[in-house]
Amino acid sequence: MTQTRFHASRLFDGQAFLDDQVLTIVDGKITHIDQDTNNVDVVATGLVVPGYIDLQVNGGGGALFNDSPSVENLKTIMLAHAKFGTTAMTPTLITDKVEVMEQAADAIAQALAEGVPGIVGVHFEGPHLSVAKKGTHCEDYIRPISDAEWQVLSRQDIGQVIVTLAPETISADDVSRMVKLGIKVCLGHTNADFETAQQAINAGASGFTHLFNAMSPLQGREPGVVGAALLNNNTSCGLIVDGFHVDYASCKLAIQAKPQGKIFLVTDAMPPVGTDQTEFALYDRTVYVDNGKLTSTTGELAGSSLDMASAVKNTHQKLGISLDEAIRMGSLYPAQYLYQSLMVCRGELKEGKQADMVVLNDDLSVQSTWISGQKI
Repeated sequence: MTQTRFHASRLFDGQAFLDDQVLTIVDGKITHIDQDTNNVDVVATGLVVPGYIDLQVNGGGGALFNDSPSVENLKTIMLAHAKFGTTAMTPTLITDKVEVMEQAADAIAQALAEGVPGIVGVHFEGPHLSVAKKGTHCEDYIRPISDAEWQVLSRQDIGQVIVTLAPETISADDVSRMVKLGIKVCLGHTNADFETAQQAINAGASGFTHLFNAMSPLQGREPGVVGAALLNNNTSCGLIVDGFHVDYASCKLAIQAKPQGKIFLVTDAMPPVGTDQTEFALYDRTVYVDNGKLTSTTGELAGSSLDMASAVKNTHQKLGISLDEAIRMGSLYPAQYLYQSLMVCRGELKEGKQADMVVLNDDLSVQSTWISGQKI
């Protein structure tokens, strides 16, 4: 048994801001909280908040998950994002060959078996997408679902699985089959009409990938996938708040339209996060970094160089969202989406929760990151 007494001079526990809170952490979980500041092991002078959870991470630290689906690559990506407050993630594999999906699943399974900090599952973004809304995904690999994909998706050793798909390419029965397997189905890279999107939601689809991006827009006579996302109160939406993917006014509109807790922050991060890279290879193209914006040689946005600390800061400062709500959008709300509500062990710093914490400076930059009570 390992025990740590962690003194937070200022704590946001997920609901309230508190002063001089001492967390007793035993084997990675918070077992007790009091204000006895005697005999503490760690003193944190910044603002201690729940660790950020990123459900769409393609890469970081110079590594792209697709390029080398290995445990070493996962460790590199996770460490790069931990510097910016991410304490849990679902590494994201974009559209690729089924053999690469199999390798990715093997790497995730191995990482989970080895207890690699922060890896909690996998996000398969594709390959069952709309060619019309493929964005930077490779058209050559976009395909109907087959037994080979079902074998990957049916695995029980790869943590929580998220699948992004276009509902016009997948039957409602297949959506239902995924949901019965425990998969979180998100609609994205889709040109579906409102009715088709609604049928997928009725079949169990529960989320939308990078809202507004690569999906049929909201129009007066055709609400599209964006309309379905905003109208269905029980669905959640990932939102990239970097100023490039979505106008800040549209971000505000989405947050106003959805019930509290149904918009969570994602980065859609690529290899440059945590590096000084100015370009990298993606498929047969080159992606260039220009003042934080990633653009492919074929012209489209190609993910982001956003990190979760910046996403939270932008949400607070650019959108005018209260700091507590911005933090929840980066921590509690993705945790609630990923897990059944009664099983949420992340996203709050309370007794019985996992000690995933971030210590923030006054400017909301990250001073230190802790996963299961261990400083990363």
